[in-house]
Amino acid sequence: MVKTNQTTTSINKDSLKGRDFLTLLDYSSEEIAYLIQLAYDMKQDTLAGKTPAILAGKTLGMIFEKNSTRTRISFDVGMIQLGGHGLFMNARDLQIGRGESVSDTGKVLSEFLDGVMIRAKSHKMVEELAEHTSVPIINGLTDLFHPCQAMADLLTIKEVKGDLKGLKLSYIGDGNNVAHSLVIAGAHMGMHVSVATPKGYEYHSGLFEKAKKIAESTGGSVTSTYDPIESATDADAIYTDVWTSMGQEEEAAKRLVDFEDFQINDQLVCHAKKDYVFLHCLPAHREEEVSTSVIDGNNSYVFQQAGNRLHAQKAILASLL
Repeated sequence: MVKTNQTTTSINKDSLKGRDFLTLLDYSSEEIAYLIQLAYDMKQDTLAGKTPAILAGKTLGMIFEKNSTRTRISFDVGMIQLGGHGLFMNARDLQIGRGESVSDTGKVLSEFLDGVMIRAKSHKMVEELAEHTSVPIINGLTDLFHPCQAMADLLTIKEVKGDLKGLKLSYIGDGNNVAHSLVIAGAHMGMHVSVATPKGYEYHSGLFEKAKKIAESTGGSVTSTYDPIESATDADAIYTDVWTSMGQEEEAAKRLVDFEDFQINDQLVCHAKKDYVFLHCLPAHREEEVSTSVIDGNNSYVFQQAGNRLHAQKAILASLL
C-alpha cells in the first residue's frame, strides 16, 4: 500500500483510508471538519448502544516512549469498541530500544499490524517511522504535535457551543506541542485563535505563520500576545496546559516564576464571555496553571474533553484503518 498525505476535495468514508495522521497540517479543513463530525456521530451511536465492529480482525500496535493515561486507554478501548485489538508495546521492550533502526522496525511492524499509534519523544523519529511503514501511523504525541488531542478539544467545543466557526479560542500558557496542534485545528475551523505566552515560551514561529495562512482561507484569525488578559477578553473558550511538560522537570522552578501571571483563575476568566468553556488536556496541576475554582467550576469541561479522546480517536481509526 502506498501512503499519501495529499488532501482530497471530496470527503467520503474511504477518502482517508491508508493515510498517516502525524500533523493537522497534512489535512485539509474539509477533512478535519469531516473527522470532527464523524467523531460526534460515533459518540451518539455509542451512547445509544450502537457499536458496529467495523475494524473486526484489525490490530493496532501502540508504542509508548512516554507515560500515558488518556492516550493509552482511549486507543485501546476505541479498538475494542470497533471490534479490533490494541497491542501495547513499551519502547523499552522493543528492539528499537536496543538500537534497531527505525526503518527496519517500520518494515517489520508492517508485516504484523494494520496500523501503529506511537507516543514518542521525537517528531522526526515518527516521520521516519511513517516513511518506512506501509500501514497508517498515528501520532499519539511528539515533542512538536499532539493532533489527536486537538480533535477531542474541538469536538468538545462543538458539543457545547454547537458550532466552531467564528468563536474566539484563547490559549494561555506554554507554546508547546498541545498549543501547536490546537491552533492549527482552530485555524482550519475558522476560529479566532489568540495565543498568550510568557516571553521565551512563544509558539513555534514557522508553525504560527502556517496557521495564520490557514486561518486566512477559512475566515478565521491567529494572533499572539504576551498579555493573558488581552487573550482572554471576550473568549468563548479558554485553554491551558501544564507549565512544565514531561522531560522539562529540571526547568520547573524557573517556569513557576516565568508563568506566574499566566494562571487561569477567577480574576482572569472574568474577562471572557460568561458562558466561556474552560479546557485542559490533563493531567492538571491545580493552583499552578489553573485554580481549583476554575477547573472544578461550572464552565469547566475538562472531563468531557478527556472522554472525547475516545470518540475522536475512533473516528481517526475508522477512517484510516
